[in-house]
Amino acid sequence: MERTNTAIVDLLNSREFNREVIVKGWVRTRRGKKNINFIALNDGSTIHNIQIVVEVNNFDEELIKAITTGASIGIRGELVPSQGKGQNVEILAREITLYGQADPAEYPLQKKGHSLEFLREIAHLRFRTNTFGAVTRIRHAMSFAIHNFFNEHRFYYLHTPIITGSDAEGAGEMFRVTTLDMKNPPGNNNGGIDYTKDFFGKETNLTVSGQLEAELGALALSKVYTFGPTFRAENSNTPRHLAEFWMVEPEMAFYDNEDNMDLAEEFTRYLVRYALDHCYDDLEFLNKMYDDQLLERLRFVVDNTYERITYTRAVEILEKADSNWEFPVEWGVDLQAEHEKYLVEEHFKKPVIVVDYPRDIKAFYMKQNDDGKTVRAMDVLFPRIGEVIGGSQREEEYDKLNHRIEELDIPKEELWWYLETRKYGTVPHSGFGLGFERLMLFITGLSNIRDVIPFPRTPKSAEF
Repeated sequence: MERTNTAIVDLLNSREFNREVIVKGWVRTRRGKKNINFIALNDGSTIHNIQIVVEVNNFDEELIKAITTGASIGIRGELVPSQGKGQNVEILAREITLYGQADPAEYPLQKKGHSLEFLREIAHLRFRTNTFGAVTRIRHAMSFAIHNFFNEHRFYYLHTPIITGSDAEGAGEMFRVTTLDMKNPPGNNNGGIDYTKDFFGKETNLTVSGQLEAELGALALSKVYTFGPTFRAENSNTPRHLAEFWMVEPEMAFYDNEDNMDLAEEFTRYLVRYALDHCYDDLEFLNKMYDDQLLERLRFVVDNTYERITYTRAVEILEKADSNWEFPVEWGVDLQAEHEKYLVEEHFKKPVIVVDYPRDIKAFYMKQNDDGKTVRAMDVLFPRIGEVIGGSQREEEYDKLNHRIEELDIPKEELWWYLETRKYGTVPHSGFGLGFERLMLFITGLSNIRDVIPFPRTPKSAEF
């Protein structure tokens, strides 16, 4: 059989009938009677299968028997209008090549209807299901849309380091990177490990954010963004946590927090609209199988302008709400998912951006307001998942930033370079972070974050 084959998605959309085509993929089902068999074939290019019509008498009996669910085959045949319901085209098989068999007695995906929990146990095979094929195609589309959006807005894609010597968020829950023999590490005078003997000559970790490095780029190129993996060594085995996840982090010089909010709203609406325009078949499948409110919720974002309120106003609304909160609300505490969902889904009935959070619950680098109590932070809240974006105007004044670092007892030797940017041509600047997997939870309607990343990394789980 020739090498050139046509993607099934293109054949299903074709109206050039009565021509020879070649298609290759994996068998979803084979059914039929003695003389005629029907093979549902999928190559991953679409949620839909193409039907292969096989006249059994034209092929070797052992070959037909070997074509079971999961087997990989190639078909040379004639593309014709379908005689049955449910599809517009089908292929009349003239030649069949069997590439790989899948023993029905052993193949884990022989039957339909497996739970997502079961599929996590066989993550090396779950791409072959309709669900994870759909999720993977949507993830690709969203990645492309992110790059497309920023390219159209004249941002520059900056590759920030994965190995870092600083803790951007002050989280302290980082994965250490070392080449030292940890069974017998060199000691220092304080009874600890002497990291001057390590590969980089200092203690280093996997990054939790590319933001600080992205700020350096923005203070020369005006608008940059990062899109890459980040890591958090948080021992949380929940449906909302991963140890390795992807972040999108734009940083913009000469942007105040209003500009920042404008960009965040335009960006998120663009991504949701892109998903509706380019992934509709996959979204329709997920809407049918997992979340019958999914499409409605996506349109909810696209069709509404975002409400903008201060944190103080949000707390006032929540305190007056007739709700029995699991986490009590008062000024000074961080908003929880239940509070965020109430603001979006019940009170305003539209996406919400909350601004001006208490300084004591936010990171050191956020621009301090004149009231001495709040900072120019902003969070974008969506239905169902709550916060999808967190950002702020960054503190550009050297003295204020330096004082805040001292106040929080952050080691200056780790951030001397960050402080120095405020001494040479400092400007107002802003940025935000979007957790890509949180976006994917919203776009797909799935409820466990481990199902929207190809290879989830969680406590006690790093199989491949």
